[in-house]
Amino acid sequence: MSTSPPSGAHEVGPLADLRGEGHRVVRVDGRAILVVHHDDEVFAVDNRCPHMGFPLARGTVDDGVLTCHWHHARFALSCGDTFDPWADDVPSYPVSVVDGVVYVDPHPERDRPPEERWADRLDDGLERDLRLVVAKSVIGLLDAGVPPAEPVERGVLFGVRYRADGWGPGLTILAAMANVLPDLSTEDRKRALYQGLVEVAGDCAGEPPRFEQDAFEDRSISRERLRTWLRDTVEVRDSDGTERCLRTAIAAGYSPQALAGLLLTAATDHRYLDGGHTIDFVNKACEALDHVGWEHADAVLPALVTSLTDATRSEELSSWRQPVDLAARLDETFDRLDDLVAEGSGKAWEEPEAFVETLCADDHERVVGALENAVAAGATPKQLASAVAMAAATRVARFSTANEFSDWNTVHHTFTYANAVHALAERVSEAGHAVDEAVYRAVFDGAVNVYLDRFLNSPPAPIPDLQQSTESVDALLDALDDTMDREGGVDEAGRVAASVFDAGGDPEVVKERLGAALVREDAGFHTFQALEAGFAQADRREDWETRTCLVAVARYLAAHAPTRREREQTFTIAARLHRGETIHGE
Repeated sequence: MSTSPPSGAHEVGPLADLRGEGHRVVRVDGRAILVVHHDDEVFAVDNRCPHMGFPLARGTVDDGVLTCHWHHARFALSCGDTFDPWADDVPSYPVSVVDGVVYVDPHPERDRPPEERWADRLDDGLERDLRLVVAKSVIGLLDAGVPPAEPVERGVLFGVRYRADGWGPGLTILAAMANVLPDLSTEDRKRALYQGLVEVAGDCAGEPPRFEQDAFEDRSISRERLRTWLRDTVEVRDSDGTERCLRTAIAAGYSPQALAGLLLTAATDHRYLDGGHTIDFVNKACEALDHVGWEHADAVLPALVTSLTDATRSEELSSWRQPVDLAARLDETFDRLDDLVAEGSGKAWEEPEAFVETLCADDHERVVGALENAVAAGATPKQLASAVAMAAATRVARFSTANEFSDWNTVHHTFTYANAVHALAERVSEAGHAVDEAVYRAVFDGAVNVYLDRFLNSPPAPIPDLQQSTESVDALLDALDDTMDREGGVDEAGRVAASVFDAGGDPEVVKERLGAALVREDAGFHTFQALEAGFAQADRREDWETRTCLVAVARYLAAHAPTRREREQTFTIAARLHRGETIHGE
């Protein structure tokens, strides 16, 4: 028994009254606190169930266990700790009894800072695939001032460790969302991280962990030999050998540029691996390391191995062999690639007018020939990668809704692949001749796939002409939001996005609205990719090309919206709980 109430304590009422009532709810500074008399002791916890905010005063206490009647979450009454990890612990409060009166301290010092607690809860959410816990953790971390790179790091390291198949869609989405954070509002950055981390957790749920191979003990193996070994092991689909080669390069201290070049070289010995996903995974893994630090390369990059060794090789597909043997045609180009590069040495190439339109032609010889001539005229891998990426974006912007819905995936794959090649070309631009050749091969692969997608622009959806808009930018942005709230708004979304530009709207505002639309949807893997690739390409361009890239994003998002928005409902609950709002009547 205390002799006087602690400083700052709030009076609950006479102990005798509480004993007779069993429990009482008191409100202090807007907070509802449940005070319970049980087993001749007094306890106090927050009245809101930490799971979804149901009043715990409507629950029951038995044998020291407080049970919420909404989802049956159970808590140790003495400390608030939960039996059910999905529910979270309920905050508890010190109580004292002075002269027969019960007091509660509504502002106790907590044992742990919020950033530490929420980091641990994020780990729990990832390990158990608990969306609500992930949402609460992201909100708690960012509101505590934790940089976004820290939850990204936890998600990346978790994802590469606990998925035997290695790098996959979840990690790609997380890296994509990390990339677009600067384009989003403060609240939508939380949504974006939540979406990416939820995808990582889902990818790892029920999967066995990865078991690592060791690097070779000899760190002095020449770079040329190690590159040959890596390519040879990928060629025969030897994942163990490939991993040991890659880990040896990392252990030998290869630079980020050299490691990216090594992976790109192995990823371009065969045509358009896994429908473009392999190159995109390589690029996203590199971008993830840009966010979390290249000191984690040894944990992250080996997760790419199976996407190299187990990938479908497009020369094995009939679409690349019939009616035209496109793989053989590119083999001819690659056999003379050294000569073409030598011919262009010392020359400065400028992209001809309508070069992108040439790359969208329906004649494969015209497409391949244009690229060959460009190389011979001195075009760099980076220049051609940019042009092919723009051609692929144009295919998306012109996608005809007369096609089957699943055909969106076809133009999408080419676009995200081409965007990845463009990004990697910039990353490895000083990595040497062997890597330049790899980028050229990737560029030609992308261009051939742009050619294969030609029928999906038949008839082409027109990219809206430049015109003076009579509507305000704000009205147009609201109209763009509306296209995401109903089906069938594909062409309207493209028109409105273009009109924002024509009305003098800032591309950054368009990106923020499109990003806001995406992070509220139960979007699929490809939709996340499409937005991030479109933003990346828009940032690299000006005027008409920027406009076209964002028209492509708007059309793709509108085609895949609206969804049930279940994840947004979960996020909204988490945000309201974090703000201390009453969700259910108390």
